[in-house]
Amino acid sequence: MTHRAPDLAPHADDFAPLAPHRAERFAAFYPGEPEYFPGLVGIRLEEVRTDYARMRLPFRAQLNHPGGVVHGGALATLIDTVVVPAIGGGYDEPHRYATIDMQVQYLGAVAGEDLVAEGWVVRRGRSIVFCRAEVLTGSGVLVATGTLVYKVSRA
Repeated sequence: MTHRAPDLAPHADDFAPLAPHRAERFAAFYPGEPEYFPGLVGIRLEEVRTDYARMRLPFRAQLNHPGGVVHGGALATLIDTVVVPAIGGGYDEPHRYATIDMQVQYLGAVAGEDLVAEGWVVRRGRSIVFCRAEVLTGSGVLVATGTLVYKVSRA
């Protein structure tokens, strides 16, 4: 999980690597498993750090809406998914995560390109976690941002 295109991960270096025992948990983490919604969409995990994660959504025509650009729901799904390992990397054991608020700002349309999302924790409470996310095209253009609040509980 160390592969990184620096131009598509401007925030990664702001976050420390995961402790080895936490990194081991994410070695087999694969949100792209087809039996889960992120897998149906095609999301792949690229990197997890302390309070940070990066994921990729490879382009495929099925993600488009009839206007020929990627559907906003695909971007929102990527934003909602990328913060989960960022949150999870802060715990020694698995937890449950529930989105309680999400605001997405669409800044541009995407046509025919992969999407790369970075998500990070802004502040952790005992059971509430505040996050931010950004989505860039494969060519490095910022196309969406998100602000999220998650409820976290022990699994």
